[in-house]
Amino acid sequence: MNELEVKNRYYEDIKKAIEYFENNYSVQPKLKDVASHAKEKLLTSKSILDTSLDLGLSSSSSSRFHDLFVNFVGVTPNEYKKMGKSLTITYGFGFSPFGKSMIASTSKGICSLEFYEDSHNDIFTRLESTWRNAELIQDDTKAQELLNKIFIDKEKVNLFVKGTNFQINVWKAILNIKKGEVSTYSDVATLLGKPKALRAVATAIAANHVGILIHCHRVISKTATMSGYRWGIGRKKMILTYEDNYNE
Repeated sequence: MNELEVKNRYYEDIKKAIEYFENNYSVQPKLKDVASHAKEKLLTSKSILDTSLDLGLSSSSSSRFHDLFVNFVGVTPNEYKKMGKSLTITYGFGFSPFGKSMIASTSKGICSLEFYEDSHNDIFTRLESTWRNAELIQDDTKAQELLNKIFIDKEKVNLFVKGTNFQINVWKAILNIKKGEVSTYSDVATLLGKPKALRAVATAIAANHVGILIHCHRVISKTATMSGYRWGIGRKKMILTYEDNYNE
């Protein structure tokens, strides 16, 4: 079994346990009740975070989840209008430490990294609509190899993203949020010199199709509530908790 497939299986168990505790915090669930939502390994660990580490959520060569060095390239206005014409995109489905994933790339870099639970129809439809005129080629083996490079080998990656000028500026801004830190929508808007553009910033962040690598999970509301994450609040909390506790 692929190393990331193993990590993905444990991610599912940990996520279920987090969701169960959150939904039942007021009644203080007993251990026997939790048992139906998590495996024995989770129950015998000191904490959910300890379990994720023990089960290999970090890379085999490090106990930290390192930030990746990302080279960010946005499409030109002309490329934006062409909707991917004369562009070949290789996509596929595989496993990551934070769930089942679809990743897509071009010769210029990664253009999509999304997570899903049971069905990947929605995220594939987004890929199709975003790059409507591109040639799409499925290669699950290549996709898993690319996911391994990102999450195991920690290799430098190139991003090739499609968005409006404002969206791209928002995505570039949130790349500057350091691991272990969070910013608010207001912070991002102020950084862009548009302090009143909170809704536009939130919309741009929601339009991000490159999870983890573009740090939309590090943006929260001014009240510190976890909201508006495309791939699920439970996943967002898990990523932030991991980064906060294992920040260098």
